[in-house]
Amino acid sequence: MTRLDGRRIIVTGGASGIGRATCALFAAEGARVAVLDRSAAAAEAVASPIGGVASAVDVSDAAQVAAAVAKAADALGGVDGLVNAAGIFSTAGLMETTPALFAQTLAVNLTGTFLMVQAVAPLLLASGRGTIVNIGSGVGIMPTGPGSTAYVASKGGVIAMTKALAMELAPTVRVNVVCPGAVETPMTASFLRRPDGEVDKLVADRYALKRPGSPEEIAAAILFLTSAESSFVTGVTLPVDGGRTFH
Repeated sequence: MTRLDGRRIIVTGGASGIGRATCALFAAEGARVAVLDRSAAAAEAVASPIGGVASAVDVSDAAQVAAAVAKAADALGGVDGLVNAAGIFSTAGLMETTPALFAQTLAVNLTGTFLMVQAVAPLLLASGRGTIVNIGSGVGIMPTGPGSTAYVASKGGVIAMTKALAMELAPTVRVNVVCPGAVETPMTASFLRRPDGEVDKLVADRYALKRPGSPEEIAAAILFLTSAESSFVTGVTLPVDGGRTFH
């Protein structure tokens, strides 16, 4: 028996980074996976090798979300799990953040999470069990310093909303949030490494483990919160950040 045998799970942002690693791990653990991403081709490239179903979706668009969730439910025969890994990132500080950038960042990271949960919740409740894992960020708990104003706001909102959802959807559905630190993904490539390829020391020194994480390490935490091993865990904010926020 693998840890997700018989589970039917939607993963947003599933074509790259943390989402991609999560799709691969979940499939290996026996789940049937719906891979949602902005790019249909990229989603299909992840879904095909694992026998999953792919959909192109802008998570900030309610109509697209509804269509993608309906497609996933039909293909999988229901849904009993959701991982909200879709997100966008900006390092812009207060004065560099335009109203349009602020709105776009919240639309994808926070409103997108809300729309996915709202669309999937009836299916999770109908299944008689269910799990939701949202992806926050360590900076939503404790910013690293100046900058990333919109991103920090959006991830702080995801953390707060997760607690409210955990109360509202209990006892049938468990809702938790994983908060990664710096992880080697396409989204972090612009600041994580120097031009010579080495990890920026200013970044590494923020972490007790002195290194960035991998998408697979974050996926392992998401697996725990999706599996029966965390059956008495809901409403939790779990930092997976190499020891940046604990002190």
